[in-house]
Amino acid sequence: MAAVDFDMCFIFISCGWEESMHDSRIFNEILTNDNVAFPHPDEGKYYLVNSGYPNRIGYLAPFKGHRYHQQEFRRIARNAMANTPRELFNKVHSSLRSVVERTFGAWKNRWGFIRDMPR
Repeated sequence: MAAVDFDMCFIFISCGWEESMHDSRIFNEILTNDNVAFPHPDEGKYYLVNSGYPNRIGYLAPFKGHRYHQQEFRRIARNAMANTPRELFNKVHSSLRSVVERTFGAWKNRWGFIRDMPR
């Protein structure tokens, strides 16, 4: 599990979990363990999380069952706009969450061993 800020800096990393462990279980373990120095969001602030994590106070996951990825909105020009408030939320969520993907991409380009690590 990793958390990044909008400056593309990692602010938290927890590794070493079994590959079969579900994302939401890791998330709950991190949030409820007082021995882990996880930087919880301030009151009134939120972290964006992917669909493997639950929605809860301070953490926003996308709506399931609605378009999410930017390419889904670009595929057909007339569908470039979100049709519902939930699709609009997902479109913005996806755009903001791309910072996470760019951060991992930048680290993999800088340090190739990350890209080539065995699972």
